[in-house]
Amino acid sequence: MLKIGLTGGVGCGKSTVASMFAAKGVPVLDADEIARMLVQNGQPAFTAIVAHFGEGIVLNGQIDRKQLRGQIYSNPQAKRALESIIHPLVYQSLSDQARCLQNPYCIFAIPLLIETGRLDFVDRILVVDCLPEQQYERVRQRDRLDGPTISRIMRAQSSREQKLALADDIIENFGRIEELPGQVEKLHQAYLDLTKYNA
Repeated sequence: MLKIGLTGGVGCGKSTVASMFAAKGVPVLDADEIARMLVQNGQPAFTAIVAHFGEGIVLNGQIDRKQLRGQIYSNPQAKRALESIIHPLVYQSLSDQARCLQNPYCIFAIPLLIETGRLDFVDRILVVDCLPEQQYERVRQRDRLDGPTISRIMRAQSSREQKLALADDIIENFGRIEELPGQVEKLHQAYLDLTKYNA
């Protein structure tokens, strides 16, 4: 099975593109969804996070995501500690889920694929691209975050240039959403052709 790593900067439209592949019957395994599940009370990452960051990180029996996000974007050491807890568990879960699939190809939606250095985990890298100023505005409208917070999030990710340099495939999300389905369909057919070629 061909494994496509779907990635891109915050606000570039990864979720929208992933949903379009899913609508074509392509399995989409979402690293963010898995990470959210892993930090629930009783899940593997919950205990490790509380042990490292302290009981104050818990609110109403769950990880206080807002407080945790504030810590990791203001403290590189805290960010690395969180990543060392969550990332191995996320990749293991993605691998376990993929083994159960019988499809020609699947999409791994991994926002931090490049940042985690796990390029070997996928066969191809698909980057959803837009301009940095578009990222900023989309995140501001979507998440209602202040400017400094958005800037910190963007700086914590690999640059647009780094992503594009590593991309095997690119979807350009510079304008209207109506411009995306045609690009998704073209890649969908290309991936199906690749699986036939490699069969």
